[in-house]
Amino acid sequence: MTGEPLLKVVIGGGGVAALEAVLALRDLAGERVSLTLIAPNAEFSYRPMTVREPFAYAQASSYPLADIVAAVGAELIAGEFGWVDTEARIAHLASGGEVAYDALLLALGARVKEPFAHVLTIDDRSLDDLFHGVVQDVEQGYVHSIAFVAPARMAWPLPLYELALMTAARAYDMNVRAKLTVVTPEQAPLAIFGEQASDAMARLLAEAGVETITSVQAQVPEPGEVLLRPGSQTLHADRIVALPELFGPAVRGLPAGVHGFIPVDRHGQVRGAQRVWAAGDATDFAVKHGGVAAQQADAAAESIAALAGAPLTPAPFHPEIRGMLLTGRKPRYLRARISGSQGFDSEMTDEPTWQPVAKISARYLAPYLEAAGGRVR
Repeated sequence: MTGEPLLKVVIGGGGVAALEAVLALRDLAGERVSLTLIAPNAEFSYRPMTVREPFAYAQASSYPLADIVAAVGAELIAGEFGWVDTEARIAHLASGGEVAYDALLLALGARVKEPFAHVLTIDDRSLDDLFHGVVQDVEQGYVHSIAFVAPARMAWPLPLYELALMTAARAYDMNVRAKLTVVTPEQAPLAIFGEQASDAMARLLAEAGVETITSVQAQVPEPGEVLLRPGSQTLHADRIVALPELFGPAVRGLPAGVHGFIPVDRHGQVRGAQRVWAAGDATDFAVKHGGVAAQQADAAAESIAALAGAPLTPAPFHPEIRGMLLTGRKPRYLRARISGSQGFDSEMTDEPTWQPVAKISARYLAPYLEAAGGRVR
């Protein structure tokens, strides 16, 4: 490889998809590529585990981004991605800086929006601060009912069910009676995993004493009131907790997708933009999940590695969800292959069916983080 020109690969983002892509590209393309990561965050936080923090568990681990980038010989540029000039092949930072590229991979994540007024909206960046007071109020008997609400444009639903199950377990342990209700537009709890896993989820909720209201659109006109449509039922609750709505990054210079999400093909290439790929929550793929984001990053990395001359045939993105469900008791493990908008060949098991066992199942990032160990924020 000595003397051959390197393919300049620029990756925008500092989350799961971005780091999976960095690790995958170094493994697949070796010294055929130079890697530059543009990220606004100094640390990678293992955000799926923050759902436990309000219940007095240890804080989620975090990992210095510079260490991960340095481990693969990449360059880290601190800053927020701004826009892209696809004709000149220049990535622009929000601060005004410029980085030339031969291939660009965007893993910018999604923008979070509160779907309702008068509710506590789940945000895994600060979940302990948001929900810890609710847990304390349940423990002390001040809160007797909580509605866990999914909006019509739903993000990844698993944290809503985890919070409901963990709150139910805590109320039981404290010998406190609390009416907990999940309200969702899904046809069944966690329907995206398919019938087998969804049925198991429904049983788990019922055993925990959590009521589930499905196939409804929720509105929250006043504090403590959830209107259910169709029909005219009103659910009253002392606290209302809701999932956020997600919107795409709407990157200037790229084709506009629905709600700002970036349209991609099965190899992660942005439709209508040459030498630009995207992966993760920023894309128009409906399922927003860390493991799926990593699989998208792998598909894009293979495509870019082949462009750099690596001897491989890029495989298209075939999504398979592997998820750990936190319950306040023993975790459950969910697996589903995705076809269209819902899963098939799904299951919920008491023991994991994949290795290494992690909340985010990623080919490169999961074993790297397991070896790195991480640190508490």
